[in-house]
Amino acid sequence: MMIAYIQGKLAARMESGCVVLTPGGVGYQIGLTTTGVSSLGPVDSECEFYVHTIVREDAIELYGFNSWDEKTTFEILLSITKVGPKLALAILSMFGPDDLRRLVIADDYTTLVQVPGIGKKSAQRIFVELKYKLESSLGAAQSVPDLESGSVAAFRDALAGLANLGYEESEARDVLEKVFAEDPSRDVGEALREALKKISQKAR
Repeated sequence: MMIAYIQGKLAARMESGCVVLTPGGVGYQIGLTTTGVSSLGPVDSECEFYVHTIVREDAIELYGFNSWDEKTTFEILLSITKVGPKLALAILSMFGPDDLRRLVIADDYTTLVQVPGIGKKSAQRIFVELKYKLESSLGAAQSVPDLESGSVAAFRDALAGLANLGYEESEARDVLEKVFAEDPSRDVGEALREALKKISQKAR
């Protein structure tokens, strides 16, 4: 079974990640984007990440993300030819999921050369695959309610959570739009609880 989520206390922080000590007493080294590292609190503070696990012959590598959207975008980047975990993290360190969607919508591959290790030719190659793989999510990206960036991430994560629970996207989207219209500052957990409450009331 792959590790998909981890919660615990920050045991140590490094330039490219951190060590999370779980309540069971096990410490996990997690690779992070530069944004993820900068968002860390002090040692011994609580932290939590969505995790992508890579199993190799000689190691198990964990990469952590603050949102489900960021994790799935990392996985899309990994599926691109010649893009490994380090380059995928470097791309996400400079361009978040919404930034990458905007580049695709604008058909702008040249901006990717800002990422260390990506030249003009490799930027074009990566962009071609990225555009193809992100096209399925562009409709959802363009129809997200007009919210602050943190709330947009919460909306998407809550939408993914309802989908994982078996709800149709159209139904989930309608109820979440009402939830965030009432209180745009809700986090993912609060949004899911309120959405499930509204769905339950509607079913009565």
